[in-house]
Amino acid sequence: MTQNDSFIHEVTEEVRREKLYRFFRRYGWVIVAAIVIIIAAAAINEWRKARAQAAAEATGDAMLAAFAVADPAAQAAALGAMADAGGSAAVLARFQQAASLSNSGNKQAAVAALALIAGDAAVPVMMQSMARLKMVMIQGPDMESADRLAILDELGQAGSPFRMLALEQRALVHAEGGQNDAAIADLMEIYQSAEAPATAKQRVGQLVIALGGVLPQAEDEAAE
Repeated sequence: MTQNDSFIHEVTEEVRREKLYRFFRRYGWVIVAAIVIIIAAAAINEWRKARAQAAAEATGDAMLAAFAVADPAAQAAALGAMADAGGSAAVLARFQQAASLSNSGNKQAAVAALALIAGDAAVPVMMQSMARLKMVMIQGPDMESADRLAILDELGQAGSPFRMLALEQRALVHAEGGQNDAAIADLMEIYQSAEAPATAKQRVGQLVIALGGVLPQAEDEAAE
């Protein structure tokens, strides 16, 4: 490299350093602020994760402690307190409270607990529907047939996630009223549905026979 080239190179480097110095002097605070914001955001995110995990663990511990209570009434009280406190597990706690109340023989209180879920617009529709179905199942004949049918007709519509259960409950209501043909029609819909599990088909098949109906397989055998 000649002396002239060396001089040009030194000048060029000096210009570059000067430009870099000016850049950091003008925008250095922006870079530092950005780094601080990134670090702070990461720290806040980790804090939120730790807080959420701690809350989930506390909720799980509280739920397990409630389940460990032997007396159904006391268990229901503990679960009710969890549900009243709100949080991510509030709906689950309310369902479990209703189950404990039902097991203790307090059907009225169980239905009241489920009604809180069914009437809460903030609860997902699927959970509201499940609560309404359980209200019908817990009360059984103690609930007016017309009221039961109104709920079951809605839950038994095509596309409902509880269609099979609703049809079975509706069949029971029809059978209680002596409407065996209507009951068998609902049961056969379950029996012939691809949605129904094998255990449900076996159960409703027995009900069909008990009500005087004939299963398709039996009809084929009789025709032969």
